[in-house]
Amino acid sequence: DFAGVTDVYSTGYAFMALNKETGQAQCWGDSRFGGSCSGLDFAGVTDVYSTGHAFLALNKKTGEAHCWGDSEAGGYCDGLDFAGITDVYSTGFAFLALNKETGEARCWGDSRLGGSCDGLDFDFLSSSG
Repeated sequence: DFAGVTDVYSTGYAFMALNKETGQAQCWGDSRFGGSCSGLDFAGVTDVYSTGHAFLALNKKTGEAHCWGDSEAGGYCDGLDFAGITDVYSTGFAFLALNKETGEARCWGDSRLGGSCDGLDFDFLSSSG
């Protein structure tokens, strides 16, 4: 039943249907690539992003986030700080979470395909840079 669904998202192999007002979600498709999200709490989620193999559900107000799907393609983000993130971008295998005001960035997923931004300086994007 899709009653109450406010948004639908996809990876290359899975879907997520979300009711942002209640925080309830259903995921289906290949569980290895985001098709299983049981046990995750989506209350307060403001934005959802995807790579070809993983999802990111983010509350931009609190910085709380959930990642699931292929851990090597962005499905694992435990320990990352999302406070202040203003923008999120993705490739098929990696995410970039950016605070354009400060130039701070977080990258994760396949390091060969954009999942590592170690040593890069995004300060030129900030208003003070």
